[in-house]
Amino acid sequence: MSEPVLTVLKFCFLALLYLFLFRVVRVVISETKTPPDQAPAAAAKPKRGDRKLLSLRIVEPTARRGEHVAVSDDVTVGRAGGCTLVLAGDDFVSQVHARVFRRDGDTMIEDLGSKNGTYLNGERVGEPMPLRKGDRIQFGETVAEVVR
Repeated sequence: MSEPVLTVLKFCFLALLYLFLFRVVRVVISETKTPPDQAPAAAAKPKRGDRKLLSLRIVEPTARRGEHVAVSDDVTVGRAGGCTLVLAGDDFVSQVHARVFRRDGDTMIEDLGSKNGTYLNGERVGEPMPLRKGDRIQFGETVAEVVR
């Protein structure tokens, strides 16, 4: 092959390599961003007129007893840093374990395909279920109580 053809092929190869690297970086950045539906909602304040607004209060483990998370919109529970309620010390909790959300004025819980399951009052959650004051939810070894 002649020298000019080899030079053109080198530049084409470099252009393809840079395009590939650009796409990899773009995918990595998009994967590390927190999706809008999983953005932390713990700082949301309850509305004054909303009497049905519930919160989760950690009961177990004792080191975290008393922590509260208001459920105003979506609350994700898991070990991942993007979750609203991060349970990093619980090895039986999945990265994104469960979701507590509001639908038509009710507060609901659903398991997000966790390996060890989510339990509501001792029963495994298979589909979204409504929550009531006093209910106990178990995520791995962490237990939360539903309070107002």
